[in-house]
Amino acid sequence: MTDHTTTWIWQHPDWPCFIWRAAEIQPRVQACWRDLGILVGRTGALTPTDDQDAEARAALDTLLQSIVTSSAIEGERLNVASVRSSLARRLGIEEAEGTTSPRSEGLAELMLDATLKPETPLDAERLFQWHRWLLPDADVGLTTLRPGQWRGVEPMQVVSGRLDRPKVHFEAPPREGLEHEVDQFLAWFESSRHDPTLDPLVRAGLAHVWFVTLHPFEDGNGRIARAIADRALAQADQQSIRLYAMSAAILERRDDYYRCLEASQRGTPDLTAWLVWFLEVLNATLLDVLNQVERTLAKARFWQHSREARLLPEQVKVLNRLLDGGERGFEHGISASQYQKVAKVSKATATRHLADMVEQGCLIKLPGGGRSTRYLVPEQFRQGKER
Repeated sequence: MTDHTTTWIWQHPDWPCFIWRAAEIQPRVQACWRDLGILVGRTGALTPTDDQDAEARAALDTLLQSIVTSSAIEGERLNVASVRSSLARRLGIEEAEGTTSPRSEGLAELMLDATLKPETPLDAERLFQWHRWLLPDADVGLTTLRPGQWRGVEPMQVVSGRLDRPKVHFEAPPREGLEHEVDQFLAWFESSRHDPTLDPLVRAGLAHVWFVTLHPFEDGNGRIARAIADRALAQADQQSIRLYAMSAAILERRDDYYRCLEASQRGTPDLTAWLVWFLEVLNATLLDVLNQVERTLAKARFWQHSREARLLPEQVKVLNRLLDGGERGFEHGISASQYQKVAKVSKATATRHLADMVEQGCLIKLPGGGRSTRYLVPEQFRQGKER
């Protein structure tokens, strides 16, 4: 039974005239644009603009991450190698031949159409095509879905709990009038691109929650909503959308994502809380990619600095671990015993290798003595620090 004391957002008399508190949204919008600009600049330093193959491979990695993590949000594990092969072929990248499937082919088509063709109109037929690409094997399962068609007349609810005491997390608008609701959304999506009063990043957040609220398909609404948000971000800046995958950050915060979406479905069309969450996750995505780029740039600077050093393969292996950072990067420095394990050398050899790298300026010796002595790469090459 539906709880009729609850007012769903689409039942509000002001639906779909969304509002938000600019004082809370604007600083987050400015932070996103600032970090987006830094990311584009740093990536330009990393990948020369005339290196089209490197650009295509970077786009491949980002698109692959978007597809895999967006499906993982819904609890689906994809064959990553299959999806990568489907993407690589479409991007003209030569890779080892891999097997593909109707699933991987459809997901590749959907993501490329959503993000790399942002100038094409988003209309009902495009949504139907996305849905067919998303569910190529829909008729194979026990439950027959309708790819490329709006949902049926049955009430669309997200429910959990016992059968005799269900909890309704979300209820979509009724099937009657759905075409009008979708047309209204699509007309807004096209016209709002040229609205100077609406920030493009806010527009992406609005598009995501609006489409999810309509829930026009029997399945796949979340993934298509995220594809629409990616399309809006691509329309804001087609260059930068190739650099980051917002779905990856959403997956890390999956429970918060569903809680925030559920809260946005109830009450008034005030979407301040949702937009705050969306923009903060977007900025976390940008900062994470920026940190990766900074580490890569720092690593390049290190090897340029150390180009005349006489290093053994074991030393190079350990230095790369230190430069890569992360959980396996010995953030607080590496000891002789750790070096011994990583390089697979004797204790005496480990001590000698470390002393040699200190002498050549590849490592610095941290304060301390005996077994607790640790070694790090010079500070200007750590955590993306400039020299």
